[in-house]
Amino acid sequence: MINRAHARPRFRIIVPAYPTFNVYSSIAQRTTSLGPVYIATVVNKMGGWDAEVIDENNLNLYGPRNPDGRGADHNFIQDERPADIIGLYGGLTSTIPRLYELAKFYKKKGITIVAGGQHFAGENIEEALHAGIDYLVTSEGEETIKELLPALINKGDISKIDGIAYLKNGKVVINPPRAPITDFNRLPTPDFSLVRYAWIKLFPVNWIRGCGMDCEFCTVKGKPRCAPADKVFEDIKYLLETYDARHFFIVDDLFGQFRTETIHLCKLLRDYQRDVGRRIDLTVQIRLDKAVDSEMLSIMRQAGINSVCIGFESPIEDELKAMSKRVKPEEMIKLARIYHKFGFLVHGMFIFGYPLKDVKLNLTLDERLKAYRTFIKKAKIDTIQILLPVPLPGTEFRKRLEKENRVYPRSEIGWEYYDGNFPLFEPDPPLTAQDLHIAVHKLMGRFYQLKYVFLLGWHVFVFPSLVFFLYNIKMGWKKWYRPWRNALTRFGGWTILKGWKKEFKKSDFSEKLSQAQKLVKSRDTGKDHYKVPLAH
Repeated sequence: MINRAHARPRFRIIVPAYPTFNVYSSIAQRTTSLGPVYIATVVNKMGGWDAEVIDENNLNLYGPRNPDGRGADHNFIQDERPADIIGLYGGLTSTIPRLYELAKFYKKKGITIVAGGQHFAGENIEEALHAGIDYLVTSEGEETIKELLPALINKGDISKIDGIAYLKNGKVVINPPRAPITDFNRLPTPDFSLVRYAWIKLFPVNWIRGCGMDCEFCTVKGKPRCAPADKVFEDIKYLLETYDARHFFIVDDLFGQFRTETIHLCKLLRDYQRDVGRRIDLTVQIRLDKAVDSEMLSIMRQAGINSVCIGFESPIEDELKAMSKRVKPEEMIKLARIYHKFGFLVHGMFIFGYPLKDVKLNLTLDERLKAYRTFIKKAKIDTIQILLPVPLPGTEFRKRLEKENRVYPRSEIGWEYYDGNFPLFEPDPPLTAQDLHIAVHKLMGRFYQLKYVFLLGWHVFVFPSLVFFLYNIKMGWKKWYRPWRNALTRFGGWTILKGWKKEFKKSDFSEKLSQAQKLVKSRDTGKDHYKVPLAH
């Protein structure tokens, strides 16, 4: 419904607030989600449209906040700049309850609601359409939105638009999926000025869409599609020249997958920085096996790629098999140390307590903890992120656990807990959900400690020792910077964990978990899902 007949229609995309303080809250205040920026940029280039993005997790100093401090004050925003169509970003399952709140708020004002994101798959499509969403974008949105918005204004035939779902006479209609984008040159450079209020220090960049690894727990599927290196370079170059951006995060998981394009991009970045006299800092997510390509690692370092995020997932071989990972723990240690040797800061990502498919792991909780600590130390990982398994909608992982009657009912453990920080299903015995919750905090708490603030002071004190490396100042800097940076990060991690624990103590999650466990046991059909052979 368009309320202002004589004005340019406005499309507002909202990134919903996290349900509470979590391990992502700090970084969220310095960046934003890239998908909504792409969509807003496309809409803003359509004739006669205005577009904006409100990221409720990054409102900076001037963003109007709700009186309770959670999310933005949309009464104020809508009064100041009336929107005609609202877009809601469902990329994170934990934000879905807030997304539904926003849908209800704007629906009462008679505004059409469009939503999209990875959460909306399978039965969640029907749930969303009955929760106030008028139209769901079920495929990539850049082309779909260019057809959908004019159709909504002009009351066009939406049955002809691929990649959307909606209700018709109370029944769910899912149009054919839209073909994946392959010509990335058709996409505009994301316009971050459309993100109102936000303070962006870390700029997200997209290069590869899709992933052929087929991990059981992951929602990213499909054959990888790579934008031309020249296109990615131009996007980064534009951000540096327009926003003086220095810090970038290439958000996709497969950096280095297209070797020729990767080397070409790195050479473009290396030469550009040399020509303009500016240094940039890039973080990428990369597969562990790319460590064997020394030529590519060398050119990555020359390009300003300083940090690599690697999904180790687990140091336990049987868990790796359950995840469809084709690598052994000892191989991972060797490969991780190669990244370390080349000077990369390695951020290791793990999933603790992954349930096995056909065997039961014969390890106690303490043995598991020891396996993780030993692996992290041997692999020389600089920073870690350890989360619990999340049975995300639409994944084979969720289907398996639901078939085994292990997923906690959402009447007790709702979508807001689906961020990797909470147990969401009955784990493999003898572990309990409470064990998993405690274990993650033990691992993270051992790694991120208050003592690092004192080590940080020590590293500042010994900075003058660099003078002894005047014969090789580059070597001296490397020897000093890594421990200084890691001490700073580990102290920062301690403050984040402290904040999370403080918020957790205020919550009633423990009571909800106990009730959920009772419900799972009461609805059990009597089959013993856990009578399986032991893994040795």
